[in-house]
Amino acid sequence: MNENHSNWICFQIGAREHYAIPRALHEQEKLAHLVTDAWVMPKSMLNFLPKSLLTNLRERFHPKLASASISGFNNYLIRFEIKHKINKKSDWEIIIARNKWFQEQSIRILEKLSPQLSSSITLFAYSYAALDLFKFAKKQGWQTILGQIDPGIYEEQLVKQEGGLYPEYTSSWQLTPTSYWANWRQECTLADRIVVNSDWSSQALQKTGIATDKIKIVPLAYQPPEAVTNFTRVYPRSFSKDRPLRVLFLGQIILRKGVARIFKAIELLKNDAIEFWFIGAVGINLPQEIKNNQKIKWFSAVSRSTTAHYYQQADVFLFPTLSDGFGLTQLEAQAWKLPIIASKFCGEVVKDKINGLILPEVTGEAIAKSILLCLNNRDLLSKFSQESFQVLPNFSLSELGKQLKLLN
Repeated sequence: MNENHSNWICFQIGAREHYAIPRALHEQEKLAHLVTDAWVMPKSMLNFLPKSLLTNLRERFHPKLASASISGFNNYLIRFEIKHKINKKSDWEIIIARNKWFQEQSIRILEKLSPQLSSSITLFAYSYAALDLFKFAKKQGWQTILGQIDPGIYEEQLVKQEGGLYPEYTSSWQLTPTSYWANWRQECTLADRIVVNSDWSSQALQKTGIATDKIKIVPLAYQPPEAVTNFTRVYPRSFSKDRPLRVLFLGQIILRKGVARIFKAIELLKNDAIEFWFIGAVGINLPQEIKNNQKIKWFSAVSRSTTAHYYQQADVFLFPTLSDGFGLTQLEAQAWKLPIIASKFCGEVVKDKINGLILPEVTGEAIAKSILLCLNNRDLLSKFSQESFQVLPNFSLSELGKQLKLLN
C-alpha cells in the first residue's frame, strides 16, 4: 500500500462501535472528515426534548470527536424516517433506501470537500452503503477500505438453515434481495482492503470467494465507561430460588443469536435456581409457553446508556450466537466484570475457563451444561469476573489505531 495514504475520510450510518474508527484516527490527527447520518451536538435543540423522545438519536455524539470535522444530516434523516414509516415500506426496502439516501447525501459532501484534498486520501466506509462512495473515490485516485459489518452472505445461509430447523419460531425474516448482494460484491471488488472484526468473519467471507490477502482482521475497540472503575461484583455464597443465578441475554431476539437453543436449555434447566433475562427487540414468533415461562423475564430494547444497570445486576452473560461479526456486547459485559458464555462464531473475547466459557457447540445441552457449571461453582464465577480486565487492553482504542496504521 502507498504510505502517502495517511488522511482518512470516514462514512458511517449510526453510532457503530461508538465511533471507534474515527476516534482512533482523530487521536492520531489522521481524520480529515467524518460523515454520518446524524450528529447531535450538546447544544442541539433535540437535547431539549423530553428524555423519552428520540433517545437513540440524541446519543449520536461522542465528546472525543467534538473538535473533529464532521457532517451529519439530522433534519434530513428525521424526514426520511417519517416518510418511509408513513409509506409502510418493508424492512428491506427501508434498509436499501436508507443506504442509497445516505450515499447520495455523502456524495454532495465529497463534491464540496474533494477540491481541498490531496490524492493521498483513504476513504473508509461500511459495507452495504459504500458502493457509490468507492466509485467516487476511485475517480480521485484514493485508497478504499471497506468495513465489513457482518459475515455476509454465508451468515444468511446459516440463518435460513436455522429457520428450517425451528419453524415454530417463524418470523417476518426474509431473504436478502439479490441486488443487495450484487452491490456488495461490487463494493468488495472496488475495496483495496476489507476490514473484518473476527477470524470467524474472515472465514465466512473466504467461503464466498473473497480473496484471503484482501482481508484484514481488526478487532473492535471499546472504551469502558468511567463508572466501571469503582464497580465491585459480589456473588452470593450460593444460588437459590430466592436468589437465582441471573443469566443475561442482551441483543436482538432472533434465531441467528441462538435463542432457539437457549429456549431448549431453559427447558432442561427448569428445576434449577436460574433466572433468564432477555433484553432486546423480539424478531421471532414466541410460543405462549415461552412468553409465560416463569424462569424468563422479558425487557424491551433499551438505549445504550441504560444497559449498564443490567450488566451490573446479572451474574453471567450469554452469547450463543450462530454468527456475528464480533459482538460488542461481550466487551461491554467484560467492562462490568461479567463472565461470558459464548459460541466460537464471533469475536475472540472469551478465553475458555479464564474469563468465561466457550461453547463446544451451540446446542441446548451445551448451553445448559455451561450454565450449570456456573450455578454450582460460585468461586469459578468469581475467578472469571476477576480476570475480565486481562482481556480489555487487547481491544483498546490505541490498539485499534496501531492496526489502522498497518492498512496504509
